[in-house]
Formats: sequence, C-alpha cells, structure tokens
Amino acid sequence: MDMGCEILLSPSSVRSGGAAFHVDGVDFAYDGAHPVFRSLALTARPGEFVALLGPSGCGKTTLLNLLSGFLPPNSGRITIDGETVTPEMPSLGYAFQSPQLFPWLDVLDNVRFGLRMAGRLPDADRRDKAMAALALVGLEAAAGKFPHQLSGGMQQRVALARALVLEPRLLLMDEPFAALDAITRATLNEELLRLCGRLGQTVLFITHDVEEAVFLADRVVLLGIAPAGIHSELAIDLPRPRRLRETRRLERFTTLTDTLLERISAIVAAA
Repeated sequence: MDMGCEILLSPSSVRSGGAAFHVDGVDFAYDGAHPVFRSLALTARPGEFVALLGPSGCGKTTLLNLLSGFLPPNSGRITIDGETVTPEMPSLGYAFQSPQLFPWLDVLDNVRFGLRMAGRLPDADRRDKAMAALALVGLEAAAGKFPHQLSGGMQQRVALARALVLEPRLLLMDEPFAALDAITRATLNEELLRLCGRLGQTVLFITHDVEEAVFLADRVVLLGIAPAGIHSELAIDLPRPRRLRETRRLERFTTLTDTLLERISAIVAAA
C-alpha cells in the first residue's frame, strides 16, 4: 500500500503542498438584485483546514462557488497563490455532498476520469495513480465494483479519491458527509484528518455541524445572514493528531463548541 501511495504523492504535494487563497473586497449578488456578500475578505494559509459555518442562507455554498471560479464576483478579486481563480486550475479539487459518481463506470474508472479528461499521463500511469488514490482511502479492493454496489460511505471515499488523484493544493468540500449515518460520518472525519495530515492540502470545509467543524478545523469561520459576510472567526487550538472519541472528551472541545453555538444563536436571533 505504501509503495502505491508513493506513485500518487509527488514531492511537491506532501505536507507543504497546500495553496494560499485570498478573497479581497468581493461583492456578489445573484442577478444583480439579491446581494450575498459586500466587501468580503477571507484568507487561508497553505495547509490550513478552515471550516465554514453559518445558518441557512448565509452564503456558504456561494462562497465555495466563488472560490472555485464557478461564479465570478461582481467586484473584487479571488486568488490562489496569487493567480486569479478559474475552474480549470490544477490546484483545485472538489468534494460535494453527493458523490456524483458515474454509474456506468467502475470505481477505478471513476477515479481516473479526471486524469483522462485532463490529458495527464499515459493510460498505464493513470491506472497506477488511481489505484494509489484508492489505497489512500482504503478501497483498492473495490476497484472493479460499480457505484451501486457500494455503501454511501464507500461512495464518498471514491469521490474523495477522485479529488485527491489530481493532487489538488486546495480542496473545497461542501458538506461531503452530511447524508451519512453518524458512525460512517465519524469514521470519514477521522480519515479526512489522516489524509490531510499526510498530503498537506489547504481545505475549505462547509458544514452545518458545529462539533464536526471543531473536530476538523484549524479555524472556524462563521458567516452571518447575507449580505453580512463574516460574523467572526474562532481558532481551534485542540491538539493534533485528533481522534473523535478522545477529542470530544476534552473540556476545551466543549468550550469551543459552546462558543460557536452561542454565536450562531445570536446571529439567528438578530435576523
């Protein structure tokens, strides 16, 4: 397994491989009539795990779509390592709430699809990289299965492998585990931290779950009701590596969770 992973991990993608992003003075409104952000500013340092929290309608997914380049800002600038963002940037990777796997492709072909579309590497090398990505998420034995033969948690692992095989420096994640049962979700949270610790990507992770945000993140960014933008930020100073059971028992975990819940309650009450 480790030998396969070495195929995937180039020297530039291990630990120091995260990208910095900057959101500078961004205004955005749908159809020019419904403002979501005004003069929004947000940065992340390379390798930082940022969780994005906020009540429904605050613009979490809109911010992710702006960062991905799927939506252009009305004004201001969004950059990744100094370059204006575009959806085709090789430094970007995506993982969404739905795995969005192709049902007619097996697991291996789903994972190497992005490599093929990008025209990267000969076919044999694409297969090796896809198998290495599956090994990272513990699914190399499922390479020949089809999505309908997998559990929901396994499908999300395939989606994560599909994102990781492209060696993104910034991973954008929109509630990727929200539809899973509690046990599977906890397992994938720990798996995500293990992978991030090994690969070093910068991560922006959207969630509605306060405890999930505290467990995963280096920093939690809390959005207010649109178009308020960022309400506040909270540094998560819990020790790493983290295991869910042990971390949730920490008094500091409870304090951080309660702080965020109080802030969210204040935002909702003032709306």
